[in-house]
Amino acid sequence: MNASNLQWFPGHMTKTKRQIADDLKRVDLVVELVDARLPLASRNPMLNEMIGQKPRILVMNKADMADEEKNRAFIDAFKAQGIHTLLVNSNSGEGLNQFTQLVNQALAEKLARAKEKGMRYIPRLMIVGIPNVGKSTLINRLAGRKSMKTGDRPGVTRSKQWIKLQNGYELLDTPGVLWPKFGDPEVALLLAFTGAIRDEVTDMEELACLLLKRLRVHYADALCARYQLDELAEDDYDLLEQIGRKRGCLQSGNRVNTERAAAILLDEFRGAKLGRITLENPEVK
Repeated sequence: MNASNLQWFPGHMTKTKRQIADDLKRVDLVVELVDARLPLASRNPMLNEMIGQKPRILVMNKADMADEEKNRAFIDAFKAQGIHTLLVNSNSGEGLNQFTQLVNQALAEKLARAKEKGMRYIPRLMIVGIPNVGKSTLINRLAGRKSMKTGDRPGVTRSKQWIKLQNGYELLDTPGVLWPKFGDPEVALLLAFTGAIRDEVTDMEELACLLLKRLRVHYADALCARYQLDELAEDDYDLLEQIGRKRGCLQSGNRVNTERAAAILLDEFRGAKLGRITLENPEVK
């Protein structure tokens, strides 16, 4: 599988990009949602140019699935860049009690001006993020009700809508949008690992082997524990076969069904069954 060929920019995403640019005129602040397991690769590089100087907060979702030590390091690195950052688990709501405070910090000047004039000011927010980072789940938590359809595959949200949050703020949701071309093949791979890119456009066995290549470096103990391995095979494909044998992925002739083993590995990584894993180093550029 050639990572540079992983391009996914269907027509509705071109439309979404135009919508975001137009809707920015109607909001006070942008909530950028990223996956805590890959906080850099899951940021859309088009957004910086589109958002410009508009106030923004960065929400690192799925924090419960990411390496705790790297979570802290990423928070420190982003804050050092002057980025208002929040670490959350939208499934449980953990961390969201700080959401309003962070928004108020980012909009401090506008809130102060409104207070001086005796005006009632209701911030209008817009949430953006690539597919499969948990936008709908986060919105449901902030709204205190199930107002959004959720799913574990990219492309669930297809249209924009305004949602009233529990704190009284108004939030504009937008469909998840990827960018038209991945300049760095590594970014494409990282997104494929987490399912942000549809599995249908990837070679699952090769993708699993590439994931194993990364996991064996920093999370070998997690692999051994999950699949009850005394040691890891040196070759990534052999390791995939090891995992397949342990999980009973056998076919005629006692051969391992590596396609099934690959699906199991990727599913268990995405479901955090291998433990808390972060695939990037906290070096904010």
